[in-house]
Amino acid sequence: MNRLFRRLVFGVSLGLLVVLLGGEFGLRAVRAGSDDKGAYRQIEVYSEVLKKIQTDYVTVPSVPDVTAGALHGLVESLDSDSSYLSASEYKIYKERPSGGSAQVGMTISKRFGYAVVVSVLPDSPAAKAHFTDGDVIVAIDGHSTRELSPALLDVMLEGKAGSEVTLSVLRPRKTEPDKVALTRVAAEAPPMGVQQYEGDTILYLKPEVLTAARVDEIAARIKTMVGAMDKGKDRKIVLDLRDVSTGTPEQGLRLANLFLKQGTLATLSGQKFPTQTFTADPKAFVTDVPLAVLVNRGTAGAAELAAAALGDDKRADVVGERTFGDDSVQKTMELPDGAAVILTVATYASPSGKKIMEEAVTPTVVVGSTEDQDLDAETPAAPKSDETLDKALELLKAKAA
Repeated sequence: MNRLFRRLVFGVSLGLLVVLLGGEFGLRAVRAGSDDKGAYRQIEVYSEVLKKIQTDYVTVPSVPDVTAGALHGLVESLDSDSSYLSASEYKIYKERPSGGSAQVGMTISKRFGYAVVVSVLPDSPAAKAHFTDGDVIVAIDGHSTRELSPALLDVMLEGKAGSEVTLSVLRPRKTEPDKVALTRVAAEAPPMGVQQYEGDTILYLKPEVLTAARVDEIAARIKTMVGAMDKGKDRKIVLDLRDVSTGTPEQGLRLANLFLKQGTLATLSGQKFPTQTFTADPKAFVTDVPLAVLVNRGTAGAAELAAAALGDDKRADVVGERTFGDDSVQKTMELPDGAAVILTVATYASPSGKKIMEEAVTPTVVVGSTEDQDLDAETPAAPKSDETLDKALELLKAKAA
């Protein structure tokens, strides 16, 4: 290995070490000699692999491309929200419009190395094209999602109203992905689903999204119901959070607080992130009527926070499938070459201490599968009735208000 290449290997390896250990902290740790033996051993492994690629690969590789691939793999192996963005990728990411972009009506995340659909908004372009949670998107406009940073996935889906995006989606029992063109539309929150069951004694609410306005709407509906309770009828509530993945953590906690007068709602912590404990505000509490919460693998983010709080505090029966597992805080750190690293720096935990990003939310009453989806598994036939809702209604009917 010539001197120039040795220097290149050393520079690349040192760069990887700095990213791995966290910028200035990494450099200080190396200088101080704290726990650096293991890191240096990994540098030696990386250097050896890079040398083998340089000398034995079928063609002479581009070392910057190899290094970029290594950095992508290093950061994205941490979790589904951490990303390494090259200088060109970070430029695209920064130029993303701050609001108003048209969308196709789906939330996606990285799983199994590719993008997967977390949830689909009703009546959206994605819903009309029969996308469903768990679908694997292998390419967006010809770009493999395996090679796209998690931070760029949403950027690729957004664009001007009326423009098209072509997705290659892997369907069950097919060997080749289908190509589906979706037309982007202006993003609008679908209306909340509201129904009455058992002679209007059970109020069913399906928020679809957890924006501030939607949580306000839920609170107003519940207060109206509570105002009618003096008529002598028992009142109960079904809160359907299936396929709800849009909303901020603040709104998920607000939603839980409507049903919890006191106690812990969630905690937020990280290696260098001061631990925060979120507790119920008695002034925001609305009702203690019997409650059932419906969840599935499309329940993510703010909705998971609400379900976890209500389940852990034994305020509600949580009915359905294991949720997606995605609630965290990211920090963007720019690098000297114009690239950037987006790292998860804190994660939310339920009142009992379960990390939602790692363990998701397991229902107290399971209806359906609690396992992660197998990419080779066949899609189960659609049930003739809503078994999860039926189970929730059965549980509520057995309870006294």
